Amino acid sequence: MRPWTHTGFAQQLIFGPGAIKRLPELLKALGARRVLLVTTEGRQASDDGGRVRSALGSALASTFAEVESHVPVPLVQQAVQQARRDAVDAVVSFGGGSCADLGKAVCFFTEQEAGTPGASFADRPALPHVAIPTTYSGAELTGVFGMTDPAARQKTGAGGPTITPVGAIYDPELTVSTPPRVSAETGMNALAHCVEVVYSPKRTPEAEAIGLAGAKRIFSALPLVVDDPTDVDVRSSMLEGAALAGRCLHNGTMGVHHGLSQLVGGRSGIAHGLANAMILPHAMRFNAIAAYDELERLGETIGASEDAASAVADLVQRLGLPSGLGECGVTLDDLDAVARLSQSNPNVRNNLRPVSEDEAREILAAAY
Repeated sequence: MRPWTHTGFAQQLIFGPGAIKRLPELLKALGARRVLLVTTEGRQASDDGGRVRSALGSALASTFAEVESHVPVPLVQQAVQQARRDAVDAVVSFGGGSCADLGKAVCFFTEQEAGTPGASFADRPALPHVAIPTTYSGAELTGVFGMTDPAARQKTGAGGPTITPVGAIYDPELTVSTPPRVSAETGMNALAHCVEVVYSPKRTPEAEAIGLAGAKRIFSALPLVVDDPTDVDVRSSMLEGAALAGRCLHNGTMGVHHGLSQLVGGRSGIAHGLANAMILPHAMRFNAIAAYDELERLGETIGASEDAASAVADLVQRLGLPSGLGECGVTLDDLDAVARLSQSNPNVRNNLRPVSEDEAREILAAAY
């Protein structure tokens, strides 16, 4: 038996069609009176954006609507300055994983500036964060964020226990307008979280169980979302799977798959979910020798007991996504650079099977 420690976080998840109407009661419970809304220009201008602003009401004190993919560092700096200028006491993020990550970054650097960074799961956040996801990244439930240095073309991250959003509003009606391609890519990101937690060397029994449950739901729901993105019931099922994928991350670490996906995205600029989809089956095959039993359980859960990795590859094809990184604008030079950087990536170092630079290059070549 492996020793383990399971950590729980103070979080409220509100799920269901029309759940956005309950945002005011959540903010009231947090004592939030001056909220910074973090979103994109498109989401801000949409009908759904209007519903979010209406739910915020008089608590909306400031809006930062310049979020971009991979969270460029200069935008983080601008958002932190705006939060300070407008004296906000809470953050609400609305959109995909980049919106949630930028919201968490604002909370993180606000704590750093105040000299009160959280050190324990028992600490309270200096700036509470409520996330309203419109994709399936899982970023709305975790205490880490990524941001990219545009000049160096490298992605870094930070976080802490008090950066974890204290609330999440899961309203499937707000995901209907998310394009099928974005749904497919971010859904594969959610599936990848479940897969890596299932064989994470630091997982707890609860994290593994949630990861398996999330993988099962995502595997069945994601193709249906792509087939009919306007079906709220299907969107609800997929959003539940994504919530499980975010939850399992609380007590399980990521590995080589997630590490390489981060590096490829930072280097080439392709969407994080797309990098996940391209690399995941090949990372699973690399880890199979060290996670035979875990992958067998995963395969049984998703109805592919013989070869879970091939089932995932088939799902990628079923979703209409590209067949490899080479079709996504990634170059061979990018692969070489990512392989060199892999040895300093914490997720790659945490992989259950040690990964050399040459082995990282082989995984990337297989995904190309």
